[in-house]
Formats: sequence, structure tokens, C-alpha cells
Amino acid sequence: MGCCDTPGLMPVEDALQKILEQVKPLETVNTVSLADAMGLVLAEDIRSPINVPPFANSAMDGYALRSADLAQSDTLTLAGKSFAGIPFEGTCEEGQCIRIMTGAQMPDGTDTVIMQEETEAHDEQIRFLAKAPAGDNVRPIGDDVRQGDVVVAKGSRITAREMPLLASLGIATLPVYRRPVVAFFSTGDELRPVGEPLEAGQIYDSNRYGIRALLEKFGCDVMDLGIIPDCPEKLRDAFAAATKADVLVTSGGVSVGEADYTKDILDEQGEIGFWKIAMKPGKPFAFGTIKNTWFCGLPGNPVSAMVTLYQLVQPMLAKLSGHTQYQPPQRMKAKAATVFKKRPGRADYQRGIYQINTNGQLEVSTTGNQGSGAFSSMHLANCFVILEQERGRVMPGEEVTIELFNQAMY
Repeated sequence: MGCCDTPGLMPVEDALQKILEQVKPLETVNTVSLADAMGLVLAEDIRSPINVPPFANSAMDGYALRSADLAQSDTLTLAGKSFAGIPFEGTCEEGQCIRIMTGAQMPDGTDTVIMQEETEAHDEQIRFLAKAPAGDNVRPIGDDVRQGDVVVAKGSRITAREMPLLASLGIATLPVYRRPVVAFFSTGDELRPVGEPLEAGQIYDSNRYGIRALLEKFGCDVMDLGIIPDCPEKLRDAFAAATKADVLVTSGGVSVGEADYTKDILDEQGEIGFWKIAMKPGKPFAFGTIKNTWFCGLPGNPVSAMVTLYQLVQPMLAKLSGHTQYQPPQRMKAKAATVFKKRPGRADYQRGIYQINTNGQLEVSTTGNQGSGAFSSMHLANCFVILEQERGRVMPGEEVTIELFNQAMY
């Protein structure tokens, strides 16, 4: 019997599938200005209202002309100028040319641009040192975007790549889904806020800072409910406050040995599946609902909380937000440059540093300490090294799968 068959131990892929099968996208649609659309998800296809460019224009500084005229003579008469925003008025007649700047509208009667470096000017007579086929160095109408084209699809998240495109089309407002609201808190009597002195047995609450950073990168609005001590009444109050959100994310309190009343309160107020996932770090993970709020219970160890949030909650929130164009982080094969310690039994998400070696090969090294409480390993990493459940120790030269960090980690 393999580890996947062990009762209560669920493969990562199965856990994620169960989550995504249950979560449905939010349906609230708002209209926002283009300036406020960054990071939001489109609720409709956006079609171009215009051609881009709206007129044929020059791709460089030079002279606009009728290409057929150069078959008769290599010298043409300068008849005017066309600048960006100040086009030549009139028609370029046979035997004439027009001085033109990059982006300027092509004058009537011209079909080609020859760059100025391939010409000689003698007063109003322009000699062309090279010939060019019709259409050379000309951007035709709609060369970039045709009127009616879908330029950004429904379900796409607006990024810095889409903003100038939409602005170039004159689109001032966009229909978008509202952001998911995610409440989060940490649990534990041992936790203290940063900036306060530590007493015996206490540690700083680092998880909320990592959780908040990732949630905001995922495109969510956040409700930070702080540190909740191991107190039933305060836990009940925190859960009640969190029901105003779409999702509640907690860290700590879901692994074996935690205070029983944490689980009792969750059982009172919702339907929670406490899972033991075949995943390292991050075996204890809980998913379910509290009233109408989705619940994700992360492990308390800092790296475990980050890994489960990134691997399991990130795609869930993408679906909730309507982000149908979401792509999982890119995976590829690499050669191990160092030993990766591992025992069979769980899929291991070790932190690694990938690079191209002197032979042009993609290789990956360990960041060192892979303990679930050693967060310096995450700081040094630029990828996860995903080692399969059944796999054991990896030696240098063996092939492994790496998962490059996506924009949420940067």
C-alpha cells in the first residue's frame, strides 16, 4: 500500500481538486475607471472601438512617396512635410515626395517611406540611394488592433501590460468583478506583535505579514483580525467578525495537539474537513465553510503556512475572483546541483535556487535548511523543487521538477 492509500492522507492534487470543485466565482460586477482597474478581473470581453493605428503612418523618419515613381527617376521633388499630429494637407503628386516623421500620417498619394539615411537632399530635390517595395516602412490602418477585435478576454486580470493597450483604445471604464474580501488572523498564546519585547517561550507573529503580502498580491481586499489567543470566547468573536468576508484564512490551530476548542468552535459554526495532506511542509490543512464564508486553516509553522497558501489557496482565490485566465506557476525540469534530502511518503516542496550553468543547462541548488520553521530558506529561494511522494534522497546530476515563483512572490 502506498502513502496515497493511507487513510486520512490526501495527495496535494486531490485536495486542490476538491477545493476547486466547491468554490464558485463571485458574481458582483462593478464599473471602474481605467485608472482604478489595476489588478481587477474583467467581467466581459473588451472589444476595440477603433482601429489601431487609426490611419496609415510612417514607421521611421524619412520621405513618403509613390514607389512606382522611383522606377522612372531616383530624384523626386520635395512638396511638403508631415509631422505627428500635423499631417500634410493635400495630395502628393507624381514625381513628388513628402518629408515625414515617425508616427506621422501618410499623405494621400503615397504608399512607401524611405529612411532619411538612404537619401541625399539638394535644396528641394531629394535623391534616393535605394529603392523599396510598395508599403515599406508603413504601418497600415489596424496594423496593431482591428476595430471589433477582442483585445482583453473576460476573466483576465488587468496588469501593467493591459493598461496602456486599453488606454490606446480610448477605453475610460471597465466592467470588473469585485475583489474577494479575505479575513485572516493568527492563533496562539505564544505569539507577540513585532516591535514588542519577547518573554520566555514567546515568538513574533510572522505569519500574518506573509499571509497579507500574498493575499494582496493575489488581488484580494484584506481584513487583518490580528493575533487571537487560545481563548474560546475570543476565537468565537474572531470567527463571527470573519463572516463579513468571503474567505477566512487562519494560521495555527489545525494540527494534531492544538487546543481542542479551536476545532470545537469550527465544528459549531461550520462544516470543516480537517485533512492530512501528503505534502511537506504543510501536512495539516483545513478547508470548508463557516456560515457563508470559505475557511482555509493553514499550519502554524511559517514556511508551511506560506507553502499551503501559495499552492492551495492561490488557485482557489483565482477561481473565486473570476480569474479564468489564471495560469499555475510554471514548472520545468532541471538538474540537481546539490543533494536534496528527502524520505518517501509526501510530496516535498523544497526551496531552491535555479540558474543556467556554464554548460547552458538549467540547474537547481538547495537553499539549505528546509525545516518548516526556517523562513530564511524562502527568502533565498527563487523556486520550489517539487520532489514526488515516492521519491527519496536526490543526488547531484539527477533530474528534478522545479516550479518558478510567479509574480505573487515578487
